[in-house]
Amino acid sequence: MKKVLVAGSTGYLGRFVVIALKASGYWVRALGRSEARLEPIKRYADEVFVGEVTDPDSLTGVCDGIDFVFSSVGITRQKDGLTYKDVDYQANRNLLTAAEVSGVSRFVYVHVLNANKMKHVAAVRAKQAFVDELERSAVDRTVICPTGFFSDMEEFVAMARKGQVYLFGEGTNRINPIHGADLAEACVAALDGQKQRLDVGGPQTFTYREIAEMAFDVLDQPSKISCVPRGVVFAMVGLMRWVTPVKVYGPIEFMANVMTMDVVGEPCGTRRLADHFRDLIKADSLQGHSFQF
Repeated sequence: MKKVLVAGSTGYLGRFVVIALKASGYWVRALGRSEARLEPIKRYADEVFVGEVTDPDSLTGVCDGIDFVFSSVGITRQKDGLTYKDVDYQANRNLLTAAEVSGVSRFVYVHVLNANKMKHVAAVRAKQAFVDELERSAVDRTVICPTGFFSDMEEFVAMARKGQVYLFGEGTNRINPIHGADLAEACVAALDGQKQRLDVGGPQTFTYREIAEMAFDVLDQPSKISCVPRGVVFAMVGLMRWVTPVKVYGPIEFMANVMTMDVVGEPCGTRRLADHFRDLIKADSLQGHSFQF
């Protein structure tokens, strides 16, 4: 039985990957920063390992006996005072060093699609710096480049609930977002594959305007969509680089670039975005949430 270390196991994608690995017959060690964060994963993983990926001393032995390392480690919301370089680059470099010491066969890393077009973006620059290190390593690799998660698209529903959706640019650029469970299955398949890179998206491609309209449709509300011109968006981001820290401008910079280019990967999976939106709204309703429109 092949053994896999899942770094980022407590995150959105990592949890799906742990479940998919077990369903495919792998032995799984889940890495997390605390026992509390790992608690929901224990029912699926064979073993948990408490360690902080930004602290290499805490990772001693994390890859012992491991055949494959999977990492979706990266900053989503900066709350700990850490930078993209600290996490997206250095933390993954620490994992790669541990993998090299233990003789791991393959390192699977989750990057972003169109990274070559976004080298100026802080978040992408740090991720690409790690990919460059991975490519120089003797460890075999697969770099997974997804388009965007269904969970990212939930922001459209959140805006629609408030009565208006704002788009960067004209909303005509396209994306085929993917559900975490579908992406997890693609990641698991990559472990024993020969491809060094996979550009992966969901089964349906939309413009951003179509996603906004979908959000209003599932809420049964009239559409109200406003577009912020591309020039205004990037002027705003440029100003923010000067007057705000990267934890403030970084996520906006990333989204401004993603939403003003086509982000379409190889279609994968079966889950549909409209169904995800409906499930999200139903879950919120069952929890007794009330929304002001």
